Amino acid sequence: MSHKNLEDLPIHWKDHEDIAMKLYERFGEEFDEGKIYRIRFTDLLQWVMEIPHFAGTKEQSTEAHLEQIQAKWVYEWRDNNK
Repeated sequence: MSHKNLEDLPIHWKDHEDIAMKLYERFGEEFDEGKIYRIRFTDLLQWVMEIPHFAGTKEQSTEAHLEQIQAKWVYEWRDNNK
């Protein structure tokens, strides 16, 4: 029985925290708390779609998902900038 690498598991829209961690890994210090909340949803949507193993579609995206992703990204940024 083989075990899949956790990095290879699909990420879905409901996985707000996983998405936020991937965005923080990608952009790091480029976006601070203020900048994260000013990101246009069209840009955020595109960046989420570019995450490796992201299994969602643009059509499944909602404003609520994008807001949650922004909030979790801010928490991730704060955790790494204490």
